[in-house]
Amino acid sequence: MRVLGLMSGTSADGVDLVLAEFWGGASDLGHRVLVHLEVPYPKPLRERVLRAMRGARTRELALLHHDLGRFYAEAARPFLGQAELVGLSGQTVWHEPPEATFQLGEASYLAGALGVPVVFGFRAVDLAAGGEGAPLVAYPDLLLFGEEGKRVSVHNLGGISNLTAFLGRDPQSLLAFDTGPGVCLFDEAASALGLAPEEAVDLAEGGEVDQEALRAWLAHPYFQRPPPKTTGREVWRLEALEGKPEDPAALLKTLLALTAESVLLAYRRFVGPVDRVLLAGGGARNRVLVRLLSEALPVVVMENPKVREPLAFALLAYLYARGEVNVLGRATGGRDVRAGQVVEPF
Repeated sequence: MRVLGLMSGTSADGVDLVLAEFWGGASDLGHRVLVHLEVPYPKPLRERVLRAMRGARTRELALLHHDLGRFYAEAARPFLGQAELVGLSGQTVWHEPPEATFQLGEASYLAGALGVPVVFGFRAVDLAAGGEGAPLVAYPDLLLFGEEGKRVSVHNLGGISNLTAFLGRDPQSLLAFDTGPGVCLFDEAASALGLAPEEAVDLAEGGEVDQEALRAWLAHPYFQRPPPKTTGREVWRLEALEGKPEDPAALLKTLLALTAESVLLAYRRFVGPVDRVLLAGGGARNRVLVRLLSEALPVVVMENPKVREPLAFALLAYLYARGEVNVLGRATGGRDVRAGQVVEPF
């Protein structure tokens, strides 16, 4: 079956689309990636998404929900006649487990544009089943990247940093959680400084880490909490960090050091030794961050680090369509569920 996965992450930079072919079930899964497409949000739409993450009025949220749905449908039009099923993550604008998780992007527009069923609402189902609503990609990571006899971690450096560690393809070995901020703070600082992403990386490369600020930030209680745990931009905002360096280069470098050090803390405290760390997400393109992580972890940057998450949502939809469990409770803290809701074509 050919399935289209759409992923909009906490970096809020746009949508990644992956068309993949799957065969077999969870016990004998086969797959191949056919096409990857990256479609950025237009600047006004991205600004509205970021504003929604900070709090917005009811009308703003309603209009954005439908405008994102239309945006997804337009981004997916190249796959008309190719996809038989769609898996949609939606754009998370608020994540506060166990109370709520909230994704925008009306799925009906995709079902109407492509004429195929759209599976969505994965996080809400997991939350209702006692989970944190994340990380949903843990089980797909195990099925897609497990290697016999190898302890592998798939580590996503999106706006928020999360990992999935496992031995072979054994579900009982799976451990998954958010380690803390990914590149959301760095991106926020770069935007405030009026820098393009590559300009910000160049500036950070020559900066010095402010050790006092870094120590203070690493004292955040989230880093001490054991898994399962998830977090979001509601917690990791630039304005919430005290003692920020005034020098732009030092600020950017220290923010990347916070991400790197919090990641390393997570491996030391909760994961242990691994044979390989597969880096995915937009932050895997940040050479300064990758270099900091490579000093202590066996890092391998995925060939295309933006494929992992939309591929995972395509697989979530595929397993849903087969009537199989697609979210493991040991990853999210709930129970094993067949998560999702579906909009049929019309």
